[in-house]
Amino acid sequence: MGNITFVEHDGKQHQVELEVGKSLMQIAMDNGVPGIDADCGGACACGTCHVIVDSQWIKAAGSINPDELQMLEMTPEKTPTSRLSCQIKASDAMNGMIVHLPEFQM
Repeated sequence: MGNITFVEHDGKQHQVELEVGKSLMQIAMDNGVPGIDADCGGACACGTCHVIVDSQWIKAAGSINPDELQMLEMTPEKTPTSRLSCQIKASDAMNGMIVHLPEFQM
């Protein structure tokens, strides 16, 4: 078992257990991490589970798909390492991963 750290916009950290096979969005929701709305329930249709993956972990997050990229293009706080947490499946390679939450979800 490993862990993932979600960092709120104000710097507050939430270290949660890594659950291989679940999306980062579901892991955050299961652990009450504030700042991820997940309005569409993980269907890559709303962009309200936007996270900013720490640059050292972006390769572990996997590649971005065209639907996800399209949703992120509408996000005002998009960065080069922005992802939708519903599209990132947790793996053992993510043990210790750090993801930041934007100030606002769209």
